[in-house]
Amino acid sequence: KKRLALVLLLCSLPSLTNAFCQRRSPIFGMTHCTDEVDNTWHAVGSSWRNSECMDCTCDECCSAYYIPREIPTDCVSVFDSKACVYKVHKKDDPTKIHKDPLK
Repeated sequence: KKRLALVLLLCSLPSLTNAFCQRRSPIFGMTHCTDEVDNTWHAVGSSWRNSECMDCTCDECCSAYYIPREIPTDCVSVFDSKACVYKVHKKDDPTKIHKDPLK
């Protein structure tokens, strides 16, 4: 009963981040698929990260990052496309990084 209560509590909390996946329909018998973003070929069963920071397989691509939803009013979020992360920092001082609430 305690586990069920904990699961229900965690599911009822508002999400602090957004992440997303895009399902793809594989063709029966195919041995390779194309990453539609980078136009690169990949073997079925392999995984890769494309130039839009999506972690992909031939079945789906999911964001390799999360999008912060609750940002303090004195902060701003900036996407670092090389590291595939959003960095949240003070608006008036980019060296003051806001602590990640999920870590």
